[in-house]
Amino acid sequence: MTSLDVIAGTASAGTLYGIGVGPGDARYLTLRAAALVNAVDVVAYFAKHGHQGNARRIVDPLMAPGRVEVRFEYPLTDEVSAESPEYQRQIGDFYRQTSDALAQLLRQGKSVGLLAEGDPFFYGSFMHMWRRLEADFPVEVVPGVTGMSGCWTRANVPITWGNDTLAVLPGTLDEQQLVDRLRQTDAAVIMKVGRNLGKVRRAVEAAGLLSRAVYVERGTMENERVLPLADCNDPTGAYFAMILIPGQGRRL
Repeated sequence: MTSLDVIAGTASAGTLYGIGVGPGDARYLTLRAAALVNAVDVVAYFAKHGHQGNARRIVDPLMAPGRVEVRFEYPLTDEVSAESPEYQRQIGDFYRQTSDALAQLLRQGKSVGLLAEGDPFFYGSFMHMWRRLEADFPVEVVPGVTGMSGCWTRANVPITWGNDTLAVLPGTLDEQQLVDRLRQTDAAVIMKVGRNLGKVRRAVEAAGLLSRAVYVERGTMENERVLPLADCNDPTGAYFAMILIPGQGRRL
């Protein structure tokens, strides 16, 4: 047994592993996550139609030939508002079907590693599987480096100082809600920017924070892009884009 085996351990039969694969660079996987990618019987992942899937792409350097993989393809992603009944119906059906497929593998005694971008318990599809399966099967959640921590590190922006409070806000919120919440916090991370970039930029400016805001696109990934939000005039942002507003608290 190697020292890596001692640290990372092995996969257990009939267990679902939510494997946090980090923000985009495979070198940011934890030892446990990297070991499980190689140890589980089945590597499962979510993907958008026509795409490899970001979580799967991240672990590509770790995947040996012949591994058993299961791809779960979303019926839609951001084509329809997440608040619409049609989105909720289609995604709800998809999550039920996916959890049934995972349950079948687990009943067969397979260990399944379900990949999750960033951390499995942070705005991730894995949580919907955990909610449906954790009462009936052993589940281990392997934490990962979040996309936001990867982004603020790559942007060279310390996010909180001293007693700063941090708000994590989805860009899907109503514009006035964004303004109100930005005015109530010291530092902020705005996720789910994408098609909401214009609205989010207006909200940040209305809250008086535009001069401190940083736009980060595909942080830690290829084609990474970092610039002041004031200089970003794109009509929409990338799927993996966020806005960072660092705090200005106590600095000793």
